[in-house]
Amino acid sequence: MGRTVTFAFQSMNFDGTEASETFTLEELGIDGELADGELKKNIDQVFHAWLCDKLNITFSVVMEEQKQE
Repeated sequence: MGRTVTFAFQSMNFDGTEASETFTLEELGIDGELADGELKKNIDQVFHAWLCDKLNITFSVVMEEQKQE
């Protein structure tokens, strides 16, 4: 078995809202030979997708630049 990563969350506001799952990097489609920073970035992206799926939520971040008049 290769390297594994465990995703977990627990809500402090909603009792019983929690989950934990362990995956191999291969199961997540992540190359275990990536540099540490790139590996973490890939794992973070997969974690966010996993979390949104578990909580059945979507989110977005909108950045706007104020125009000078």
